Amino acid sequence: MSKLKKVILSGILLALLIVLNRFVSIKTPLLVISFLFVPIMMAAIWLGPKYATLIAALGDFIGAILFPFGTYFPGFTLSAGLKGLIYGLILYKKQGEERTNKSFIIRLIISSLLVLGIVEIFVVSLWLNIMYGKAYFVVISTRIVTQVIMLPIQVITIFILEKLTRSIANKYLYEEVKDEEH
Repeated sequence: MSKLKKVILSGILLALLIVLNRFVSIKTPLLVISFLFVPIMMAAIWLGPKYATLIAALGDFIGAILFPFGTYFPGFTLSAGLKGLIYGLILYKKQGEERTNKSFIIRLIISSLLVLGIVEIFVVSLWLNIMYGKAYFVVISTRIVTQVIMLPIQVITIFILEKLTRSIANKYLYEEVKDEEH
């Protein structure tokens, strides 16, 4: 994929991430339910770990600065970048790589378990503990329920979206357009 395509796609996914995170989500101090995982995971699949990390971290930072929800805390930006990195390392589909649906689902489950288990439950709970002084294990227990609910939602949503966009991605993202001579 050309660098120009990567930059354009990154911009689109970043804008989508900010909109989903700041305007199409339910937020409380301890609980966030949203589909912001969609642009991060699609960036991970199409663009790889560097771009997914950058999009996730920038999306959190820009969203927090332009459309704040409470006080900005850099730990959440770090967590967002970590999510992008984990998804990117596991889900990235290199050009020409063929994947079966089964292997893709396994990758989705592993990446989602790592992100939801490590980042969302333990790391984000630590940030919430630091920010609000809530008991760490109380925060973890409430977040576990949300993450258990989100796991199948993430896996099913991304599997369906990737399958629906696979032919478009193969045609426009992975194939280089050859210059025609006039």
